[in-house]
Amino acid sequence: MQGQYIPFIVTPETTSKVHRSMSPPDPASTSVRASHVLLDLEQFLPYRLSVLSNRVSGNIAKLYGDRYGLAIPEWRVITILALYPGSSASEVSERTAMDKVAVSRAVARLLERGFIKRETHGDDRRRSVLALSAAGFEVYETIAPLVIETTRKLMSVLSEDEEQLLEKLILRLAGEGLQRMAE
Repeated sequence: MQGQYIPFIVTPETTSKVHRSMSPPDPASTSVRASHVLLDLEQFLPYRLSVLSNRVSGNIAKLYGDRYGLAIPEWRVITILALYPGSSASEVSERTAMDKVAVSRAVARLLERGFIKRETHGDDRRRSVLALSAAGFEVYETIAPLVIETTRKLMSVLSEDEEQLLEKLILRLAGEGLQRMAE
């Protein structure tokens, strides 16, 4: 079973089944006291989004991992540099919400493999910018259409109205929702 992928989709139906099978024990029969707050991860939106994101990213990672030996952070750096050439590592980190250390490691591996190049930025020798090399563009142009097709398959379970609603909700959570969380 090790290494074998078990498909799991996070839906209200699957989470309620998991919830029932993983319900907390009866407080009277254990040392769990009623005063403890129990967070039900299967109903916790950030957890559900994270699980779904990890599973989707994992499926997509097979496309470039098998062919080019790239990890998820490396693919994300390649994608950002294809869309925003001349970005700094900090800008890549901001755009992807990836940890700066993860971006730095991915950049180092991509530089070593010749998929990206680094140059100093104009007059400011302290700032370096990154760009795809010819080999990096080849990887991007080969894999991007496969990623788009895989994403299309994922989204095919939604109607056009549901896709538009999902997009609207994601934008609202990423904007107004995150602002309210910071209050």
